[in-house]
Amino acid sequence: MRLMRIGARDAETPVLEVGDTHFDLSAVVDDIDPGFWADGPARITAAHEAGTLPEIDIAGQRIGAPITRPASVICIGQNYAAHAAESGSPAPTQPIIFLKTPNTITGPFDDIGIPPRAATFDWEVELGVVIGAQAAYLESPEAARAVIGGYLVANDLSERDYQTTHSGGQWSKGKVVKDSMPLGPYLVTADAIDTRDLRLRSWVNGDPRQDSTTADMIFPVDDLVWRLSQYMQLEPGDVISTGTPQGVALSGRFPYLQPGDVSEVEITGLGRQRQAYFRVDAPAGTGADLLLS
Repeated sequence: MRLMRIGARDAETPVLEVGDTHFDLSAVVDDIDPGFWADGPARITAAHEAGTLPEIDIAGQRIGAPITRPASVICIGQNYAAHAAESGSPAPTQPIIFLKTPNTITGPFDDIGIPPRAATFDWEVELGVVIGAQAAYLESPEAARAVIGGYLVANDLSERDYQTTHSGGQWSKGKVVKDSMPLGPYLVTADAIDTRDLRLRSWVNGDPRQDSTTADMIFPVDDLVWRLSQYMQLEPGDVISTGTPQGVALSGRFPYLQPGDVSEVEITGLGRQRQAYFRVDAPAGTGADLLLS
């Protein structure tokens, strides 16, 4: 099942895509939010099989993030062996966990604002996992499969100077810039995706950057969800961004993103995003120059 949300920000319509045809789901589900996972997929399947879903023309409409209002956006650092190496760190023996705020989520084709004084804004193509059922203290990686609702493309945009120089000992300052987590364009339900060897790629201004597969993950998806459930209760609608492969600007091989640049990220079977970047104007008198000096 391939799901989308179409329309103006915060007023999107949930949509089912079947081939080249799109169906309006607003009479069947309120939205693709945490409550959706109780019976939303079953209701959509029943309505589609009954032929009661109206078609919708999405041409020219904004494509929003395919999920909304998660309680948590959970991210994993250095989960690809080659990326850990290019970061100058040993491969972790336990997952590195950090959180992004829900207001980092935006649509897969929305323009992104680089913070006023940021000079080290970076791209990260990542496989996103959407949790479909409450989970705590799962018994095994195999048990984790039953609580995964679906998968999507994520771009974990990061301000590296905030993440490191201004970190205070943690990464979150570099990870919570507003709109720094474009998701989509699709949410594909878990039954339709095999995550063991998905190809992930990224480009900046048309030039290749990342090209790897999930086979390079240190902690594969099922293992990762199982491990996370030992530390936190996962809720329906939560997003887990599972880490990025090698080929980011942090490696020193590529320049950081600048206003006017365009990045693209893609995962096989889950679609492709495109973001154009602009500079956010700094409000006068905020004291940010002192804080970030």
